[in-house]
Amino acid sequence: MRMTNATDNTNKKTEHVDVLIAGAGISGVGAAYHLQDQCAGKSYVILEALESFGGTWRMHTYPGIRSDSDLYTFGYRFKPWIGPPIATADEILNYMEEVIDENKIGDQIRYQHKIVGAKWSSEDKLWYVDVCRTDIGETLHFTTNFLWMCQGYYNHAEGYTPEWHGMDTFQGEIVHPQTWPEDIDLKGKRVICIGSGATAATLVPAIAGECEHVTLLQRSPTYFFPAENRNELADELHRIGVDDAVVHDIARKKALFDQAEMTQRCLDEPEVVKEELLTAAREYLGPDFDIDKHFTPKYRPWQQRLAFIPDGDLFVGVASGKASVVTDQIDRFTEKGILLKSGEELEADIIITATGFNLSVLGGIPFEVDGEPVDFSQTVTYRGMMFTGVPNMVWVFGYFRASWTLRVDLVADFVCRLLKHMDAKGVEEVRVAPRDQDEDMEILPWMDSDNFNPGYLMRSMHLMPKRGSDPIWEHTQDYWRECEELPKVDLDAEEFVYSALPRKVRTKVA
Repeated sequence: MRMTNATDNTNKKTEHVDVLIAGAGISGVGAAYHLQDQCAGKSYVILEALESFGGTWRMHTYPGIRSDSDLYTFGYRFKPWIGPPIATADEILNYMEEVIDENKIGDQIRYQHKIVGAKWSSEDKLWYVDVCRTDIGETLHFTTNFLWMCQGYYNHAEGYTPEWHGMDTFQGEIVHPQTWPEDIDLKGKRVICIGSGATAATLVPAIAGECEHVTLLQRSPTYFFPAENRNELADELHRIGVDDAVVHDIARKKALFDQAEMTQRCLDEPEVVKEELLTAAREYLGPDFDIDKHFTPKYRPWQQRLAFIPDGDLFVGVASGKASVVTDQIDRFTEKGILLKSGEELEADIIITATGFNLSVLGGIPFEVDGEPVDFSQTVTYRGMMFTGVPNMVWVFGYFRASWTLRVDLVADFVCRLLKHMDAKGVEEVRVAPRDQDEDMEILPWMDSDNFNPGYLMRSMHLMPKRGSDPIWEHTQDYWRECEELPKVDLDAEEFVYSALPRKVRTKVA
């Protein structure tokens, strides 16, 4: 193990750790737990740009912010979830705080430490990482054997807002949920919320009782899945006194089974599932509501994320008259609100642009390998977590159709097994590279748009790493498959290329 306070060749004091984890969100905290549990001898640090842990759940403060996945699968496999399946941001933060405290992870987290650059040296078999202490403006330097990128996949600083003609003429306030103002006053205001995804579905019912009226303005409809915010199986097991850990395991497996079944049905019988979803909407909205216009998408169910609305709260808000839905295209903004293509003008005091986010590849951090900048769009991914030409690094990128955290656990198992395998082989570097059999492999975009095509992904597909036509060179988005495959990956297979420091160098730094 290298010394923890070495000095690099530029004479700057540098702190060394075996593993550097980027981000103290749901992925980073999970990575730290597994590293401590499975690789107890490894030194590590978590660098977090924000002032506290939580990532998305810390950054997003708009009304009603909650999970859109059930906490039995969004929670970690090692930490029982006790509470309603769909949880608020505060409940998720409390859960994460318990994980941090119970496992003494907090001592390894450095807050307000923003990574501003990472350079790999094949000669030293090290990553050189430059970090800005945003609270005091100081630049710090770290070296690490392995980078575990857990910083998420979108730009925290700014959400995505299209440029509509006339936005500068609007006399009211324009707000994006990702940068929600603390001092905003919705009481008695007319509000338009532009968007049709999970954020809009969360925000609209949350503010419907506070403002004078809120209009959900959407260009095209989204499928919503309304159901009670409770897990009957978990509730019954709790009632009869089953241990929390056992309840969590059973409820988690049942939720996973149900999700897999639903996903497969969306592929096998999309029209049947579509009618089931629309029937559920009609039960809340009544026979006279125009379901075809406002809640019948043009795509098949699960071609974009299927938004769960607990207790049908969005539909309840619309049925009550406190909220309404308008499906139309925006012509331009006006002084009073928004002029639609149909000619109708919607007046508003506040316009909320719940129009999505900007995808960020590896946090937008500039990377170099042996002095050459890394363009991730020119790399090919290995199982959606490693990249050709980039050694000793794994990126945690979760599932679109299942909870993100499911993959946090699986990738952590893989990383810990890889680190122990490298130690056993006496090597300091691992890269992934195409095999001989991949010579004629077709190189494709990160995601098949026919499989999954949300706007944020389509807008940024050109920035993402590529996938190959062979399954090992893609992110399958299939939890059940990866649950079986990842633990069995042969770490000595041809796609893994290892190398070691020369003996005299290894002896010098040991």
